[in-house]
Amino acid sequence: MPHANCYHCGLPVPDDVDLPVMVAGELRAMCCIGCQAVAQSIVDNGLADYYRSRDALPESPREALPAILDQLALFDHVDFQKSFVKELGQNEREASLLLEGITCAACIWLNEQHVGRLPGVTAVNINYTTRRARVRWDESRIKLSDILGAIAAIGYRAYPYDAAKNEEISNKERRDALWRLWVAGFGMMQVMMYAFPVYIANGDMSPDIESLMRWASCFLTIPVIFYSSAPFFRHAWRDIKLRRVGMDVPVALGVGAAFVASCWATLNQSGEVYFDSVTMFVFFLLGGRYLEMTARQKALGVTEALARLLPAFSQKMPNFPVDRSVEQCVVADLRQGDFVLVRAGEIVPADGRVIEGISSANEALLTGESKPVSKAPGEVVTGGSINAESPLVVQVEQVGEGTRLSAIIQLMERAAAEKPKIVVVADRIASYFVATLLVVAILVAVGWYIVDPSKALWITVSVLVVTCPCALSLATPIALTVAAGALAKDGLLVTRGHAIETLARATHFVFDKTGTLTTGRMHLVDVLPVLGHNKEDCLAIAAALEHASEHPVATALRQAAGDRLPETSAALSEPGQGIEAVVAGRRCRIGRPDYALGLSDGKMPDAALEWMESGDTVVVLGDESGCLALFRVGDTVRKEAAVLIAELRAAGKKVILLTGDAPAVARRVAELLGIEDVRAGVTPQGKYDCVSTLQVQGAVVAMLGDGVNDAPVLAQAQVSIAMGGGAQLARTQADFILLSENLDHLRYGLRRARKTLQVIRQNLWWSFAYNFVALPLAIAGFVSPWIAGVGMSASSLLVVLNSLRIQRLETD
Repeated sequence: MPHANCYHCGLPVPDDVDLPVMVAGELRAMCCIGCQAVAQSIVDNGLADYYRSRDALPESPREALPAILDQLALFDHVDFQKSFVKELGQNEREASLLLEGITCAACIWLNEQHVGRLPGVTAVNINYTTRRARVRWDESRIKLSDILGAIAAIGYRAYPYDAAKNEEISNKERRDALWRLWVAGFGMMQVMMYAFPVYIANGDMSPDIESLMRWASCFLTIPVIFYSSAPFFRHAWRDIKLRRVGMDVPVALGVGAAFVASCWATLNQSGEVYFDSVTMFVFFLLGGRYLEMTARQKALGVTEALARLLPAFSQKMPNFPVDRSVEQCVVADLRQGDFVLVRAGEIVPADGRVIEGISSANEALLTGESKPVSKAPGEVVTGGSINAESPLVVQVEQVGEGTRLSAIIQLMERAAAEKPKIVVVADRIASYFVATLLVVAILVAVGWYIVDPSKALWITVSVLVVTCPCALSLATPIALTVAAGALAKDGLLVTRGHAIETLARATHFVFDKTGTLTTGRMHLVDVLPVLGHNKEDCLAIAAALEHASEHPVATALRQAAGDRLPETSAALSEPGQGIEAVVAGRRCRIGRPDYALGLSDGKMPDAALEWMESGDTVVVLGDESGCLALFRVGDTVRKEAAVLIAELRAAGKKVILLTGDAPAVARRVAELLGIEDVRAGVTPQGKYDCVSTLQVQGAVVAMLGDGVNDAPVLAQAQVSIAMGGGAQLARTQADFILLSENLDHLRYGLRRARKTLQVIRQNLWWSFAYNFVALPLAIAGFVSPWIAGVGMSASSLLVVLNSLRIQRLETD
């Protein structure tokens, strides 16, 4: 077979090499054994469509492949996986990887198909924008090194996700875009230098000089077309091969048609040339896209800043408390139970608990709270926060994917990966718009060719360029991206793509009480033993029953009881009611009065009625003999809650307090906050039914909660907000997480969400108005190609700048 360039990597095939591979029924030449193996692997896995759909050649893996394969075994090491692999079940794992070599959508398709077919791989998702891949697999069936090896076998490279590596790739994108912009700008100025004398001569220039000007303009336009404009042509060709109409199709058609026609006119020395318009159009379009890319990367910077928070090294104290010697170790090598020294000004390397020292921590990037938070022995510190004042000795509790910082990053990535409905609709409209535009352009070309052939080309080019719906496609995603970054700075984490839009449209705000409108930091006010029982014994039994609960009441009882608790067995939790278990040989219950006394026919003592009316929470401990004791637990209303409720009511929103607490307790909180609609003593099923009923009546419900029993109703509401210190289950179900636990930040978030929806509407109105005004003007011949380029770029830039206003929203 004749030798040519390698069909896989594009490099020349040496004369003495004959390594063919049968691809789609034809023998294709390969330049080396490596490419032959890769190509054969692609074909054997039924992925030959990759070669038909790719629009760029992959980076050759030949030099790196042996080194990569040598290192792959390291990826299976448990310690090495701690920083980027998450355990989802007994054998299921999920890794966050960074793919190198991705050049187009076909690369995404190939990798997802190839990796997804590996036995043991349960899911794979690749984000083209961020180049991040999330891969899930069954550890008992396949190793991570096998997955990475499979990726390497088809010519790509996968690394554990590294923010520095990602930043390096982003910087390369910006450099490339800047170079293309610079070449287009330089070419535009030079071409204008030759075009301007022709314009002012107005036909008085000699044919030889005019021809020289044209040829000079042509040569100066070539780099602009083949270098600066290359992405437009490449993406348009990709879209056409994938049988879809993208934004770059009309741009490529307009630029290509104008350039070819101008070259033809130059060769024949007759007709108009548009080199100046082409270069100006490309320059303005690239300028607009560069500014858009910079704004987008800046908006995504919050996620990247979080990813870079953790330090690479930590000061480990291996023999603490026997001695205080310190040794430097890699953060990834830290284990639960290790002791680390965090000096003033250093970053806490992992989630842990202060063992020694008093200081304060700056958690601004994690929670949006600008004031340092005091830290003393026994208190929790979060990995990524900065120790502000004096040294702390911290015992590590969570490392790697188990840290709070890692969970935040994963939730932000999930939100970025989801496409809100409004974006899908805008993309669909833009796609139809482009298809319609192409039809209109053909009709315009035919019509003007009949009326005045000399104007047909440049008017058609103007129509193609001026009405390209770039602004329409940018209008929604750029606003949502900017808003998500700004909200994260306020400590309100967006975890779902639709969240901002739905929050802005919410008509009903439903609040849980404990831990949401109140601080949730409960304390035991009093204990009332019944029938001569011992006060301390009752408290110990109550704390033992609550030993596994995350409810604030449980925490208050455990703190009051101390560490010496009786053993329990056969524990059974009834959400919204209480807990039942066998304690010291007898069956006991703690919780709501009717639930706790359900084991017997016991009655509430008269003294309990006074407590019930006090507004404090009252829980009852009972067994089969009746009531053993009552516990009065106090809580404090958050100081910023009243302002939030008042602002919601002023905005015309319906506010509801929905709680499982006793009516007297709920009424006291509602009166303090000005809430009129109070629904107390509601079970988790009752909360779910309540929200469902509101939705049937047409309400858009925003639900705020923090407990395990709030998880079902959080999932049911159209948009849900979980408190950052609440139960893990509630956080996983929520569309927002209020990391700061400061309701003022939620208030700012509501304003920012409404502002975002307003900006999106402005962007969409501007985009439609621009296109509907520009199209008739272009068809009528009032818009030259270079004005079209300016108009198109300006419309996109205006959308970006308008969206950036969301960051500057006044918070008070």
